[in-house]
Amino acid sequence: MEGSMRCSANYVPLSPLSFLERAAVVYADRAAVVYGSTVYTWSQTRDRCLRLASALTSLGISRGDVVAVLAANIPAMYELHFGVSMTGAVLCTLNTRHDAAMVSILLKHSEAKVIFVDSHLLGIGQGALKILLESNVKPPLLVIVGESYNSVAAIRGPIASANMEYETLLRTASPCFEIKWPIDECDPISLNYTSGTTSRPKGVIYSHRGAYLNAIATILINDITTMPVYLWTVPMFHCNGWCLAWGMAAQGGTNICLRNVTARAIFDSIALHKVTHMGGAPAVLNMIVNSPITERKPLPGKVGVMTGAAPPPPQVMFKLEELGFNVTHAYGLTETYGPATVCTWKPEWDALLPEERAKMKARQGLNHIGIEEIDIKDPITMKSVPADGQTIGEVMFRGNTVMNGYYKDLSATKETMAGGWFRSGDLAVRHPDGYIKIKDRSKDIIISGGENISTIEVESVLFSHPAVLEAAVVGRPDHHWGETPCAFVKLKEGASVAAEDIIKFCRSRLPHYMAPKTVVFEDLPKTSTGKTQKFVLREKAKAMGSLSKKGGSKL
Repeated sequence: MEGSMRCSANYVPLSPLSFLERAAVVYADRAAVVYGSTVYTWSQTRDRCLRLASALTSLGISRGDVVAVLAANIPAMYELHFGVSMTGAVLCTLNTRHDAAMVSILLKHSEAKVIFVDSHLLGIGQGALKILLESNVKPPLLVIVGESYNSVAAIRGPIASANMEYETLLRTASPCFEIKWPIDECDPISLNYTSGTTSRPKGVIYSHRGAYLNAIATILINDITTMPVYLWTVPMFHCNGWCLAWGMAAQGGTNICLRNVTARAIFDSIALHKVTHMGGAPAVLNMIVNSPITERKPLPGKVGVMTGAAPPPPQVMFKLEELGFNVTHAYGLTETYGPATVCTWKPEWDALLPEERAKMKARQGLNHIGIEEIDIKDPITMKSVPADGQTIGEVMFRGNTVMNGYYKDLSATKETMAGGWFRSGDLAVRHPDGYIKIKDRSKDIIISGGENISTIEVESVLFSHPAVLEAAVVGRPDHHWGETPCAFVKLKEGASVAAEDIIKFCRSRLPHYMAPKTVVFEDLPKTSTGKTQKFVLREKAKAMGSLSKKGGSKL
C-alpha cells in the first residue's frame, strides 16, 4: 500500500532470544533456574548465557555450526538453549536414553563441532567419541557438565586430555558478548532427532520464527500467566521441552530442574516450590495416579499439567484431576515443534459425568494459533473426510510451526510435505464438533479379517481394568484373520489376574474382534519421552508365531 515501508523500525526477525533479553530486565532478581540448592536469577541466567556464547566463540563456533548436548534437565541444559543460539549456531539436543553407538551416529550426521555431556552420562558420551575416532571421523570437542568441578577433574578416559569443564568455561569467559541475532527469522535454531531414530537419522530443523511462535502458542494453550513456577518433568531434549525452554523466559517463570522424575520427587517439588505448571507423557501421569499414598503431598493449589507424546487414557486423566491437577491435552510431533493441537475446554462439558468429561478431554482437539490449519484427509485423493467421528483419514498440518525440513534429506522433506500439507502418518477421525481424535499410527493399526482395529481404543479399555498399570497392544500374526490384537500388560504392584480374565474383561466392553486374543505380562519398553516402543513389542509378537485357526492364547 502506498506510503508503507519495511525497515528496522517496524520489522525485526522473530527469535525466542528476545524473551531472555526482556526477562533479564523485567524479572531481573526473580529466580529463573532452581536445581537443588542452586538458584540463578534471570539477570544471572542472561549473564551465564552470554559467557557461554563467548566461550563457544573462543572454541571456534560460528553461525550455522551445530552444538550438541547430552544431558538431563539441569541448569546447563536450560542455558544452552539460549547460549548456543546467541552465537548463531544450532543446538542439537540428544536423547539421554541413546547408547554410545546411536549417539556416535547422530554426532556424525549432525557434524556437531562441540558436545556438552552431563557427567552422569559421560560413559555414553566418551564411548560415542571413541567410536568416531575408530571410524576415522573427527569427533567434536567435549565439554563436561559436572555437579562440581572436583568430580569432573577426577574423570579419566580415552580422551581425558581434551576434557573441558562447563563451569570453568563460564568463569573464564567474558560476559560482554554481542549477540548474533538471526539474519532471517527462518534461520535454524535447533536440530531435533525423531524418537524413532535408526541408522538413518531424521533430524528435524527448527527455525527462530517457528520456535518463537510455538513457544507463545504453548504458553497460551496451557494458560501460563506471568511468573509461573514450572517443574521440568518433560525432557528438555524432546522438542526443546515442547518449546517451553524458551517459553518460560517469555513469562519470567521459575524453572525447577528435576534430574530424576519419580512420583515422590514430583510431589515433593510441587510442595516445596509451589509449582503452578508441569508437563508429562501419559506414563508420567500414570506414575502420579498410581503412586503410594505415602509418597503424595497435598497440592498448594491447582497445578496445570500438559500431557502429550501419546494419547492419554481417559481413566488416567480423570484420576489425575481428582488429585487436584488441571489437565490440558495437546498433540503434535517433533516435526511440529511439539504441541500443535489442544483439546480446548468447552463450558457445555461441565454438565457431563466426570468419566464422560475425561473422554472428551482425551481427544486431540484442534490446531493452536501457531498452526494455520489441521485436517483429516484421504492421503491418496487429499480430500477431507466427513466429520462423522467414524471415517478414518491421515492427520495433516500446514502453518508457521511446521519444521523447515529434514536435515540432509530433501527427498524425505518433499515426500512428507507433498500436496502442500505436512503428512503426520497418524490416523484419526473428525467429530461433528470439529475436534479430532487419533485412532492410531498408520503402522500401528491392526487389520484383522478386513476390520481396522485401533490399538488406542483397546488400550483405553485395558487401562480401565483395576489391576492394570500399563498396557500396549500390537498385532500378532494369525493364520485365519491375518493378525489379531496382542496385549502387553504390566500389572499394578501386588495385583494378580489371569490372561483369560483380561480377555473376558475386554470382550465385555468391545466388539469381540477388537478384544485381545493374546495377553503377555511384562514391563513395557519405553523411550525417554514416555512412549511405548511398539516396534519392540511387534517383534516379540511376531516371534511368538501365528495363532492357530481357532485363535486364543494359553499364556
